[in-house]
Amino acid sequence: MCKIIAVSNHKGGVGKTTSTINIGASLAKKHKVLLLDLDPQANLTQSLVEDKMAEGIPTIYDYIKAFRNGDNEKLNIQPVRIKPNLSVIPSTLDLTAAEVEISSETGREQIIGEILSEVKNEFDYILIDCPPSLGILTINALSTADKIIIPMTAEYLPMRGLAKLTEVVKKIKSRINGKLEIGCVFLTKYDQRKILNREILNKIQEYFKSKLMETTISTCIALAEAPSQKMDIFRYSSISKSAKEYDLLTKEILEKVLNQ
Repeated sequence: MCKIIAVSNHKGGVGKTTSTINIGASLAKKHKVLLLDLDPQANLTQSLVEDKMAEGIPTIYDYIKAFRNGDNEKLNIQPVRIKPNLSVIPSTLDLTAAEVEISSETGREQIIGEILSEVKNEFDYILIDCPPSLGILTINALSTADKIIIPMTAEYLPMRGLAKLTEVVKKIKSRINGKLEIGCVFLTKYDQRKILNREILNKIQEYFKSKLMETTISTCIALAEAPSQKMDIFRYSSISKSAKEYDLLTKEILEKVLNQ
């Protein structure tokens, strides 16, 4: 059975897209994985999909329009195949219009879930890269997800923002999606030499306890370079520290979150 995972944090710059890509790529070594780029900035799409591949390929915005218009022929989902077992439903800047366009729709919180129902039986895992906000697109992702995983940096402001996200998850669980759970929190851009990083880690551990993953993701130049080559970290530099960390993190998420 396919499991849907929302990768979300309404604080920008926490490594959300990078983590979606590389956790997805690690999972794809043994499982069929679909990445949904639900962020109008389309950074995930730009990081993996060659420009010539993207030409003429429907985006998630096209599927939202088709769903609203009842055009079932255009709901024949065509993900872009990145490599064996890893595919992407791309995004576009036009997706910014969706926030307004679906705001008055009946059942607007569940449109993405309806769209994904067309393809979820073809995959073991679907990872949704959410926008850095708590708007209707993120609400849609959380309304269809089984788990939410939260990347964050070991800094003061991102930690303060977790309370708001946790509150939203509780409301969606009680009102819309009873199966939704916070699967885990993990730290990115982590430097154990910094006192602040260690202090924040300890505070997050006090709050989330076992939901805080032991594996942390360090800052690494290879992670910054990989998107420019349209590659995940494993294709770009399989021997890098980041590749090893994302493999370890994915293994930990599988054992403690997804196989529970």
